[in-house]
Amino acid sequence: MPRRALAALLSAGLLLTAAATASAQSFVSIKGSSVNVRETPSTRSDTLWELGTGYPLQVTQRKGSWLRVRDFESTLGWVYAPLTARTPHMVVTGSSANLRAGPGPRHKVVGKLQHLEVVRTLKKTDGWAQVQREGGQKGWVARRLAWGW
Repeated sequence: MPRRALAALLSAGLLLTAAATASAQSFVSIKGSSVNVRETPSTRSDTLWELGTGYPLQVTQRKGSWLRVRDFESTLGWVYAPLTARTPHMVVTGSSANLRAGPGPRHKVVGKLQHLEVVRTLKKTDGWAQVQREGGQKGWVARRLAWGW
């Protein structure tokens, strides 16, 4: 096989792999104030747990109007897609996390985020995320202490 043809095939394969990875890595957040995560994609299904506004979830599968999702603990369930949004959020996975004035450990601590606190993601840079709390306070958190997008 000529080198150009082989290179084109390899390039196409890499693009397909990247596209599959991107779709497998899509995230949503909870739009309503309280949304049920269900065992199967049906309103008649048992509720596994309830999640509040902004909670980030990774989409692993789509089935009609339902999304199979996982959280930071890899727990799986189904949510009704119209109850989700594409607004980026993160959940604090550490026991707590410092909210800093800038992206780095040398910046002043302006607040303390609690375990499982949900914050809106404004931007990301070099292992840090600028976030906004429900009350409006903004700051930076180390991404290793939170999960989402």
